[in-house]
Amino acid sequence: MTNLRKVDVVGVGLNATDTLIPVAHYPARGSKVEFRSAKVLPGGQVATAVIACRQWGLRARYVGKIGDDSAAALHRAEFARLGVEAHLFSAPGCPSQQAFILVDDAGERTVLWKRDDRLILRPEELDHEWIVTARALHVDGHDTAAAAAAAGWARAAGVPVIADLDELYPGVEELLKSVDYLITSRDIPGRLMEEPDLRKSLPALRERFACRLTAATLGEEGVLAWDGKRFHYAAAFRVETLDTTGAGDIFHAGFIYGLLQGWPLQRQLDFGCAAAALNCTAIGARGGIQPVDSIERLIATGVRHAPAHDV
Repeated sequence: MTNLRKVDVVGVGLNATDTLIPVAHYPARGSKVEFRSAKVLPGGQVATAVIACRQWGLRARYVGKIGDDSAAALHRAEFARLGVEAHLFSAPGCPSQQAFILVDDAGERTVLWKRDDRLILRPEELDHEWIVTARALHVDGHDTAAAAAAAGWARAAGVPVIADLDELYPGVEELLKSVDYLITSRDIPGRLMEEPDLRKSLPALRERFACRLTAATLGEEGVLAWDGKRFHYAAAFRVETLDTTGAGDIFHAGFIYGLLQGWPLQRQLDFGCAAAALNCTAIGARGGIQPVDSIERLIATGVRHAPAHDV
């Protein structure tokens, strides 16, 4: 492929359509619970992070696979509307990934999801130039072989690789060998290193895979990161939470944005936490993506949860 434009971030990973169903409380077994509405909205870990980066002014590219249904049309339209260069492979006769998300009055979500195996992105479907003409690569590890191939190309080209890992997919250790910034959900470091204490598992994880940074997002407790010399911590911001869907995706987008601005690590973590918090004030994985100045305002004036870690 020739004359491919350079972008700031390329994402290789999940997209999804989320049916958001607000309920007063999580249904008890055998009960009947009235719901207020059902909204179908675009989501997915990497797709959402790429969309956020684009809305903050970064040049963005997305690579993923969709079905051939109405959800696929929704994804295509949304990428086009926001100016994301999208390379979308279509699986004939296959539904796109979907999720039904119950959101209670406290903003907590319960996710029911389904993804057809025909939606797996394969390494041979990737183009080397899509990856190496970016300033950063973001992966979630779900289509592990494709993510590992992309990360390997990025590593060889000096392109930093950021990974959002919330599950231990088969073959994920091969991917982690090429990850620079590994930011996982709370339980992943302990599961990988068989050590539940993050102050032990994060340094062990960094040493094992030679990452530049290992970190864990902790919901209302914020984020804890290890850079090889010391821990860094950012407390989460207090907001009126409507829906926590997509909070982790937006945190990763905020981290990537700060990384590409050349900010110090602490500012990257603060920006990610603030961006994630604001996203929780609206419905949907991308419902509360706010402009950069609004995020900076929350950092400057917002109230945080009590610190969960001393650093």
